[in-house]
Amino acid sequence: MSKVIVGLGEILWDMLPSGKALGGAPANFAYHASRLGEEGWAVSAVGDDSLGREILALMGVKKLHHIITVTAKPTGTVEVTLDGNGIPTYDIKEDVAWDNIPFTPDMEELAKRADAVCFGSLVQRMASRESVLRFLRAMRPDALKVFDINLRQHYYNAEVLEESLRLADILKINDEELRIVADLLSLQGDDTSACRTLISRYGLKLVILTKGPEGSEVITADEVIPQAAGEAKVVDTVGAGDSFTAAFVVAYLRGDSLADAQRLASDTAAYVCSRKGAMPQ
Repeated sequence: MSKVIVGLGEILWDMLPSGKALGGAPANFAYHASRLGEEGWAVSAVGDDSLGREILALMGVKKLHHIITVTAKPTGTVEVTLDGNGIPTYDIKEDVAWDNIPFTPDMEELAKRADAVCFGSLVQRMASRESVLRFLRAMRPDALKVFDINLRQHYYNAEVLEESLRLADILKINDEELRIVADLLSLQGDDTSACRTLISRYGLKLVILTKGPEGSEVITADEVIPQAAGEAKVVDTVGAGDSFTAAFVVAYLRGDSLADAQRLASDTAAYVCSRKGAMPQ
């Protein structure tokens, strides 16, 4: 029987110089969980506008289960600009639909059925935070809660991070984010020590630390499992981290070893890097 795996949070359009592309880590996560054979769900909100209707149509094309509420707020967008060296900067528009996800009876029912959820910090910058917390608290005690931290611009603080960590079972974080969190939460020592402090302080089962081309580590209270990055001819890296998280969760729920779950995650991310866009076929 397939597992019910939920991506809860932002869904938006990245407005690139080359055109718009569907974005939002939770939807990417849910899509890859579904492509790996589970019952993936995207939970978010869009506006009653053409951009929102296009997202809802894409959910049908992608055959992705979803609870995406239509709100009076505009559909979320991120303006992406490139400097002369091709380095991007981002303007994440505020007070948009996904900032105002209502907690509906359908969401409560899904929370009770869910075997796992993945959520981040960005969706908690405004009113949606309360809906995220209500969803997490409505889940079964044995359901898996994954905090894929996804720090963006200035949209995080110690209070949000600490409450999320207390509610989570697994933290996924990259090496750059870990340095920010270490300063914010007064973590001492090297990366491994900092991750183990997070495990003990917040009652986590484990931390997944990703390090880009250097691969990843799964860190528990008593072991560190390294994994080299999967080999790929990189087309783009959009959505690779979300696919990594999805594959790890799918394997973890079916009882694979941590090393096998991490290997599947790495291979899945490498495949996504070799294809254009965050949701390749």
